[in-house]
Amino acid sequence: MYKSQNPSLWVAPPGITKPLWLLAITCAGMILCSCSRQSKKSDKTLTDSLSYALPKPGPITDAERAFLQNAVQAWYDTLIDKSGFEGGILVAKGGNIVYERYRGYTDQRGTDSITSNTAFHIASVTKTFTAMAVLKLLQDGRLALDDPFSKFFPGFPYPGVTIKNLLNHRSGLPNYVYAMEDLGWDKEKIIRNQDVLDFLINRKNEIKNIARPDTRFSYCNTNYALLALLIEKVSGKPFPVFMQEQYFKPLGMHNSFVYTKNDSARAPLSFDWRRNAIPMNFLDEVYGDKNMYSTPRDLLIWDRALKEGVIFSKETFELAYSPYSNEKTGIRNYGLGWRLNVYPDGNKLVYHNGWWHGNNASFIRMIPEDATIIVVGNRFTRAVYKSKYLCSLFNLKLTDREEEGDSSKSGGSPR
Repeated sequence: MYKSQNPSLWVAPPGITKPLWLLAITCAGMILCSCSRQSKKSDKTLTDSLSYALPKPGPITDAERAFLQNAVQAWYDTLIDKSGFEGGILVAKGGNIVYERYRGYTDQRGTDSITSNTAFHIASVTKTFTAMAVLKLLQDGRLALDDPFSKFFPGFPYPGVTIKNLLNHRSGLPNYVYAMEDLGWDKEKIIRNQDVLDFLINRKNEIKNIARPDTRFSYCNTNYALLALLIEKVSGKPFPVFMQEQYFKPLGMHNSFVYTKNDSARAPLSFDWRRNAIPMNFLDEVYGDKNMYSTPRDLLIWDRALKEGVIFSKETFELAYSPYSNEKTGIRNYGLGWRLNVYPDGNKLVYHNGWWHGNNASFIRMIPEDATIIVVGNRFTRAVYKSKYLCSLFNLKLTDREEEGDSSKSGGSPR
């Protein structure tokens, strides 16, 4: 393209008439504008068209289905029925639902019955989603496990804390659920993820019990609050939007969402064992470590999506399900966002529990057996964690006591 001595004027090249040159410039401008609009449209189309093909349910005989239904019902009658449990239970084999039951109410008046569409706060089961979202960014080449967190947040003053350390709870960081309250956080002010990061940066010299990274396992919700910020930084989207666009919508998890203050009307309260409503508090807008709502059926979809080749590669699962805390002997361990029982024969139980306010959750996956146990509730009872006993129906037994959280402060730590 030729310019005159006056940069504000364009002139036609030699041999090209002015009308023809003006027409060419106009067409070029139209093409550029069209390309710009098309690019924006393509980005939206890409998000809207994202979908995943879930594996079809595996074979199951009528006899096996009947056996499992009767056995789960006996477990329910013996261990759950008299516990005050209110919530949903789903047991599946090969993706086939063999037992499903809903009980209780979402309100104090006892007028709104829990159904298959009732979304429950799944507490720390949220960590399975956060971890796998980070691992998908890894799989896509957008970050590395050994990247220091400070690579993405330069003001972060904890040398040596990597993305991997956050995922496997070996960062040495304090748990914001307790640390911020201990150092005088005004509980009238809602804490958000950025507040957690700012607190770690600005008050490092006042924080007690900071450990050197990768010296020991210490379950810590701070790690996953920071990972949610990492997902936002790398993806350029708010964590709730990212999860909706990348997982919930494409998978058809229509009753799942990450809580924000805009969800107050559709996020049901939880209750203590006496059925007194537990009010929300200053910790209730931090996400990544908790604050995901879902249903048993949606969690079964998540289980089916966690099959090799649907979203994640074999190598990604090997990273997620490897045990990283081997200081103590025994079968209990932690992978990247997953609790593990690692048995002498090499088999692994992959699971996560959750507890927040009056909400309890248990999400158990027996991968070789292709069996899934999901129990979620909105009325506090430790009976939810007795879902582990159902593993024996699939030739796998748990021999250790489940972690059930610590209710000493702020209505319980999300576990």
